Amino acid sequence: MEWPLLAGLSDLERRDVLAAARRRRFARNEVVCHAGDSADSIHLVTSGHLSVRVTLATGDTALINILGPGGYFGELALLRADGHRTATVTALEPTETLVLSSGAFRKLCERHPEVERSMTTMLADRIEELSQRLLESMYVGLDRRLYRRLADLADQYAGEEVPVTIPFTQSQLADLAGGTRPSVNQALQRLVDQGIVTVGRGRVEVLDRARLSAKAGQ
Repeated sequence: MEWPLLAGLSDLERRDVLAAARRRRFARNEVVCHAGDSADSIHLVTSGHLSVRVTLATGDTALINILGPGGYFGELALLRADGHRTATVTALEPTETLVLSSGAFRKLCERHPEVERSMTTMLADRIEELSQRLLESMYVGLDRRLYRRLADLADQYAGEEVPVTIPFTQSQLADLAGGTRPSVNQALQRLVDQGIVTVGRGRVEVLDRARLSAKAGQ
């Protein structure tokens, strides 16, 4: 498993870092951390998928990201002056992470300045991603937003099996795409009619990833 955070380390250094990490397992729907919690660690995802939600000024929550193997979270909270989590992270299925304590992470940055430089790059990438999502919500129609989220999820859940099964309900897809469930249902039906996906209870199966990516403009 490769994580961008450790990309600048040698194999030996990477093994040392991972050896110091603590393995954690989470059940489906288990909350890993709540927004506002004190930050004491960074998580490296080894298996499973997690949702990342933020709370809006209205009190509602928004689903802003899905993390899978090779993903990571918690680094931003360790850099914040108040040291608090900025989002609520929940396991969507049985999930495993490797946890680096804040102390171990700071020592890692001190010994290997390239890790801190990598983090700066990754934070810039995340800001760019969120900026693109904001522009999408303003200027891109719901259908294409849904196609893009489905294409992203197909990449995450892709394995040797075809079709690719995305274990998301239509309500979850609506939340991720920033639309209503009825609108997402209609958009999905258009994909079904074109033979690109099939829809079942609590899942979408992608039959043709190339055509889906083309419709998403990716």
